[in-house]
Amino acid sequence: MSLLEVKNVSFTYGAGTAFAKKAVDGVSLNIEKGDFIGIIGHTGSGKSTLIQTLNGLIKPDEGEIILDGKNIWSEPKKIRKVRFKVGMVFQYPEYQLFEETAEKDIAYGPKNMGLSDDEISERVKSAAKFVGLKPELLKKSPFELSGGEKRRVAIAGVIAMEPDILILDEPCAGLDPNGRDVLLAQIKAYHRQKENTVLLVSHSMEDISRIADKILVMNKSKVFAFDSTRSVFEKGEELEKIGLQIPQVTKILLELKRRGYPVSTDIYSVEKAAEEIMKLKPKRSQLLKEG
Repeated sequence: MSLLEVKNVSFTYGAGTAFAKKAVDGVSLNIEKGDFIGIIGHTGSGKSTLIQTLNGLIKPDEGEIILDGKNIWSEPKKIRKVRFKVGMVFQYPEYQLFEETAEKDIAYGPKNMGLSDDEISERVKSAAKFVGLKPELLKKSPFELSGGEKRRVAIAGVIAMEPDILILDEPCAGLDPNGRDVLLAQIKAYHRQKENTVLLVSHSMEDISRIADKILVMNKSKVFAFDSTRSVFEKGEELEKIGLQIPQVTKILLELKRRGYPVSTDIYSVEKAAEEIMKLKPKRSQLLKEG
């Protein structure tokens, strides 16, 4: 049985008005325990609305969200408990910080779960360590911290609840390249150590290709593709046609294939691309001539 099952889910903003806009249209998919899924799609594709249905922030107009074999809306008064199991980190989460200290902000979720003081303290320390937050920063006001540190506090606040599923909506938005690389590495390390399920929404195929085991591609409110990262990148040309920017190395291999070279196009890392191109060694002189 899947950990989370999405059954024919649809949602329309402004339903019944002249401004009605269907954001999610008949989406069905199964999410397994331990999956690391990258969710990608252009602006307006439905990806952000979809993830908000997964923990009950939005109730679907149609369809069901099944968590651990139970419809999350079967008992509406208990929907809050679902959010402890399916934790959500919003884009620019640092704007939601409000406590006196970073430590209190991280502790807010566990405290609302009714945990003991000792367990809350342990979870705060563990979550802070996962996101690379120095212990001395925990006693500071979150408003005294840098932008990157604030984001780590916000993410730690969700991690501290130890959700079965962690959803991150554009966690690297606004960070510089180094900050993005560090944060992605920490998220991957968290997934590897906790062996839980992670869903990461991003506009960047480069980021997704580096850390996700599976990719969900949304297009025009529907599922365009949902498969292993390798299988999705086999659709490189189709991804470009719907306006997605695939990794540069994949673009190079697609162009080589168009020119008649026998290369695989389901490659998305520089190292693998180099290996693939080296197989063409006998034809390199011709390749260089073509530029």
